[in-house]
Amino acid sequence: MSGSLVCVGTGMTLGAHISPIAKSHIEQADVVFSLMANGFAQKWLEGMNDNVSCLQEFYQEGKNRNITYNEMVEAILAQVRDGKKVVAAFYGHPGVFACVSHRAIKKSKAEDLPATMEPGISAEDCLYADLGIDPGKTGCMHYETSQFMFYKRNIDTSAHLILWQVALAGDKSLGKFSTGKAYIQVLVELLLEHYPSDHEVILYQAKGIAIDAMRDDKILLTDLVDAELLMHTTLVIPPCSAMQPNEAVLAKLAALDKQEERAKHGPKLSLVL
Repeated sequence: MSGSLVCVGTGMTLGAHISPIAKSHIEQADVVFSLMANGFAQKWLEGMNDNVSCLQEFYQEGKNRNITYNEMVEAILAQVRDGKKVVAAFYGHPGVFACVSHRAIKKSKAEDLPATMEPGISAEDCLYADLGIDPGKTGCMHYETSQFMFYKRNIDTSAHLILWQVALAGDKSLGKFSTGKAYIQVLVELLLEHYPSDHEVILYQAKGIAIDAMRDDKILLTDLVDAELLMHTTLVIPPCSAMQPNEAVLAKLAALDKQEERAKHGPKLSLVL
């Protein structure tokens, strides 16, 4: 029998965000691999299936995370190759800041083993709801914090800038769980090239348990260096400028509107017999 892999998301809030199809996959799997946010979530998952293996054991302080991720992928694929119906369950969305799922699915398909992904409610989804942000209003830019620092990016200060994993700012080792104030200072200096020093930013953390309170601490940008930053802290930077109209494009569109209007109300030809 050919094995199969389904990567599912359990959502951010324990027990509240999981979809019926993700729950069904977990319950019917031969083997479940888990990467949960905490021990409570792990126990909750074990209540749905008797054969759950935690992937957290592959993490070690100072160990390159790429090695860790590849080990996780191999553990998952070994069971799929063995003909098992395998589910890999990730908190949040299985395809957002979760390279293990992408690597495992890609490798499975390369070996002609069926592999799919079922979405979950991500931290981004919770962020929009908790902070009352509509990404369709002024737009949002999302970056992993270190990547944002390593490369030159075009920053639009009329849109929200959202930086994920801010506690790891500037980490190139892929072996740390946090950097430090000196690294955060470099990030602040980079942001001060675009934002005023008294600009208010938000430190956001979604709820892991329904009775918890989400974090939405509002601080000045320059106070970020001394703020408490955890692995799951997200930095949200609201706009500091207004959107600027693109006059050239607006003029072209206005001309097209006029053409359509003339065509709609222009003289109608009558058929003469």
